[in-house]
Amino acid sequence: MDRVSGAIMGALIGDALGLGCHWYYDLAELRKDYGPWIDGYTTPRPDRYHGGMNAGQLSQTGLIFVMLLRSVAEHGEYREEDFTRRLDEELFPLLNGTPEYGPGGYTSQSIREAYRRRVEQGKTWGEAGGHADTTEAAERAIVLAAHYANQPRKVAETVSANCLLTQGDEAIVAMTTAYNVILSRLIAGEKLTPVVSDTLMQLVQSGELPFHSVTKSNLAPPRPGDPDPPRAGRFSSPDALLTPHYVALAAIDPDIRIEPAWKVSIVYGMPCAIYHQLPAAYYLAARFADDFESAVLHAVNGGGQNMSRAMLTGALVGAQVGLEGIPQRFLDGLENGEELLALARKIGTQS
Repeated sequence: MDRVSGAIMGALIGDALGLGCHWYYDLAELRKDYGPWIDGYTTPRPDRYHGGMNAGQLSQTGLIFVMLLRSVAEHGEYREEDFTRRLDEELFPLLNGTPEYGPGGYTSQSIREAYRRRVEQGKTWGEAGGHADTTEAAERAIVLAAHYANQPRKVAETVSANCLLTQGDEAIVAMTTAYNVILSRLIAGEKLTPVVSDTLMQLVQSGELPFHSVTKSNLAPPRPGDPDPPRAGRFSSPDALLTPHYVALAAIDPDIRIEPAWKVSIVYGMPCAIYHQLPAAYYLAARFADDFESAVLHAVNGGGQNMSRAMLTGALVGAQVGLEGIPQRFLDGLENGEELLALARKIGTQS
């Protein structure tokens, strides 16, 4: 229960930490506006993203996260029709299809594309997914990874289905699913070390996870004459499950140092795409597995798409340290923090 709450609140805290200082690709400008080290919630500048909002508030991604959180908490399970109803009734009437409009101060590409398909073109939810390569689905699906943490197959099924509502690229769906399966293992009690991928590969080999794998255990090659193994599911390979193995190896290798750690954003890239965001989040969560504050603050101080980096990192580290490992000041400074914490604890009870 403590790790479920830690993952959920860690994600929300990460989202709010990035709100004020979001999308500074010029790090000199970031330091000029917010000083040499950001150590808490900040208020957005009036002329930048999320202008007019206040420190400790959630972005639109965070607000959608809360919609899914409420839905699962109320029903005790994921009901797609209830979540999509909330999007149709509570979010889409507040949008107009442009980026800098709507609750949270900014509407991401994947949500804009879903809005256009649903509202402007009248398509079904099965036809609403676009081609954005971003992380919004991975972030909201943290709720599902937390709720179904002890059921890897259920995590994969619900996360991939939820991702397809807004993002239709198979590679993005695979990486989104892999991130949340990895998160579920941390909630179940594992740490983000190279060993976590070994556990995941065993689940692939047993058919518990919907990834196709030709190699045998320890990535040994197939022998001549071996038949092509039956496909366990929709995804072509399990490589997205192997990323944390190699990133965690880098984090513990004394010959590989990223100093200071916020420069992980430069190593893996500042942009929004999921293939930039996930390696950075895995690195910070492996390096600071027992230090929530250091992990999320290095995520934020790296600039660029630091909101997603901090949200993804916050969930991974929150799952490892549990709610008790999150400094109280982050909980106190989060708008509606007590209500959100109650929802997180309810998901923990249901899990």
